[in-house]
Amino acid sequence: PTVRQQSVFIENRVGQLLRLTRLFDQTDIRILAVSVVYSVDCAIVRMILDDPDRGYEVLTDAGFQVSETEMIVVSLPPGKRALLHTWAALLGGEINIHYTYPLLIQPKGCAAIAVLPDHIENAIKVLRERNFEVLDQQDLREGRIE
Repeated sequence: PTVRQQSVFIENRVGQLLRLTRLFDQTDIRILAVSVVYSVDCAIVRMILDDPDRGYEVLTDAGFQVSETEMIVVSLPPGKRALLHTWAALLGGEINIHYTYPLLIQPKGCAAIAVLPDHIENAIKVLRERNFEVLDQQDLREGRIE
């Protein structure tokens, strides 16, 4: 159960993030999670969309350079130590995390985070063994915001 993330390379110019976001304004494609990583010459906008196939098409048709990565989305347990328990579970399985960011929606009524671990299959196994719910693309589609 993985989700596809689109990473879009944009120039460090005023208005580029708005230009990117507006591409989806005329579609029913929703941005479910977003993270922006700034560097000197460009920025990388990482997004999880509810329809990654159509999203990829919209982005490339607009001339953006896009790469895709499989990652996992974890539904966080209730309570103030949700992240602590999540990181402890992954550490217990000797799973390293490359990066993570929160979702803008609450699939299945719970907060969730996108995680890129060093070993996706092992991370899923470890999380499930510790009773975490790992969500897939369909779970995110069902949790759409209107």
